[in-house]
Amino acid sequence: MAYYFKEPARTFNEYLLVPGYTPEGCTPDRVSLKTPLVRFEKGEEPAISLNIPMVSAIMQAVSDDKMAEALATEGGMSFIYGSQSIEDEAAMVARVKAYRAGFVTSDSNLSPDMTLNQVLELKEQTGHSTMPVTEDGSSHGKLMGVVTERDYRLSRMSLDEKVSSFMTPVDKLITLPANSTLSEANDVIWDNKLNSLELVDEDGHLVYLVFRKDYDSHKSNPLEMLDSSKRYMVGAGINSHDYKDRVPALVDAGADCLCIDSSEGYSIWQKQTLDWIHEQYGDTVRVGAGNVVDGEGFRFLADAGADFVKVGIGGGSICITREQKGIGRGQATAVIDVARERDKYFQETGVYVPVCSDGGIVYDHHITLALAMGADFVMLGRYFARFDESPSNRVSVNGNIMKEYWGEGSARARNWQRYDLGEKKSGLQFVEGVDSYVPYAGSLKTNVAQTLAKIRSTMCNCGALTIPELQEKAKLTVVSSTSIVEGGAHDVLPKDKSSYGANSAS
Repeated sequence: MAYYFKEPARTFNEYLLVPGYTPEGCTPDRVSLKTPLVRFEKGEEPAISLNIPMVSAIMQAVSDDKMAEALATEGGMSFIYGSQSIEDEAAMVARVKAYRAGFVTSDSNLSPDMTLNQVLELKEQTGHSTMPVTEDGSSHGKLMGVVTERDYRLSRMSLDEKVSSFMTPVDKLITLPANSTLSEANDVIWDNKLNSLELVDEDGHLVYLVFRKDYDSHKSNPLEMLDSSKRYMVGAGINSHDYKDRVPALVDAGADCLCIDSSEGYSIWQKQTLDWIHEQYGDTVRVGAGNVVDGEGFRFLADAGADFVKVGIGGGSICITREQKGIGRGQATAVIDVARERDKYFQETGVYVPVCSDGGIVYDHHITLALAMGADFVMLGRYFARFDESPSNRVSVNGNIMKEYWGEGSARARNWQRYDLGEKKSGLQFVEGVDSYVPYAGSLKTNVAQTLAKIRSTMCNCGALTIPELQEKAKLTVVSSTSIVEGGAHDVLPKDKSSYGANSAS
């Protein structure tokens, strides 16, 4: 007969952390959120660690190159969505890797024949006041000069005046070779009291700009996820169908880590994918797998060589797998079960395989609960979809500013590879995700900073300065439905719900 689990499947909202002893020196500013991304052996350091325990979901509405750069700046990692052509995904990865922290590819460019009126229009469009002038008006054309606000006066000039007549010509500019370091560029900026500096190649073509204002910005992001060449780190999603073509393209583009994107990971197809990658690349290519919801699924993928294992089926805000198929498990219970097996596996083999909790996060404090329950990091979709940096459109719905957000199992995503069970179909037979909206929330930087502040504060309430220490010291209690009501503002009429910040993760 069928196997029956003794305990019900619970969600994060059914748990609370019970405060522990907070010793002297256990303060939020001393908390480290560094956590392993990939497997490692006892006594060794992981090949890749995250500086914050957050990665963005492998979704069309969430993770493109812009999101990857923004999240890497804060210490996390994005996994570029794989439900697009191999060429397009590889190009996104390459753009992230081409970005050098502090080095900017200009997107406000002029040609000498353009007019002052066009300068003003471009400034209005991009918000940038420093505009390189190149021979053909492109980002990497031969540098002819620069236009800044100091080069023109609207009260004394005609809007038809040509850029060539008022730009600062290249022979009066201080430039550096394109292969110069950021330190060298900043030294030149400060020694010559410049606001910006142009870096050019041996033929005089513009390659990068470095700005004085970015110096402070760079210093204010000490947790940046950078590789050994000081480039942003980025992940990429793959599937179990075209991996023999997609993986080489993503590796060539510079992807730091891959992840098999599937609705259910306890399958022969994921093992075949992992086997092929290991045969071709050994341990030089890191790849996560999933999703699973119990210890048995975890052990299968760990034995198959997954570098991390994703946990969660049906818990995402746009996922209707449980409705459609009656399969899945409450996210909290799934994380607890898998983390227990992860620890057992580590004791038996000496190999630690990180666990990623994917789905079920409604409130910021759910992230802390997931970490306390054993997750090494969390993958978030809706959370990141709300921000300026996500690739979806910003729209007005009933007077409210929203962002479009759709699931990879929705008809809009057309991502049959994620849900196919070997039939080689060319389309979804039924949907497992919805097309929706989420409230627009502004910039990633501001929101992530607030979320991390809550996590650090809660960890101190538990007497923990690191994630492993939190997992060791955490005390968790199941709460009743009445306790959940009591946990929010009640028996009062709030003037403004936003004043108590109840739900910054939704």
